[in-house]
Amino acid sequence: MKRATITIPDDLEKAVNLYVRAQDAPPPLTAVVQAALRHYLSERGYFNGGKPLLIRPAARGSGHRDVSEAHDRYLAER
Repeated sequence: MKRATITIPDDLEKAVNLYVRAQDAPPPLTAVVQAALRHYLSERGYFNGGKPLLIRPAARGSGHRDVSEAHDRYLAER
């Protein structure tokens, strides 16, 4: 992990402090900065490590109605 020292302008510090105080469980400044940097870089296509896993249903089902309940049995048969 890389350690960095940053300087932020007063208006940005005020906004961050307002955000932190508004949370039910105030996050540490490090977590806020890391989340903001991940979001900024993701929006610009430079970071893709934070994207959630998207599971989409198959266009055609398996033909079995009990897969969600008997998944272990189906996996063991493979």
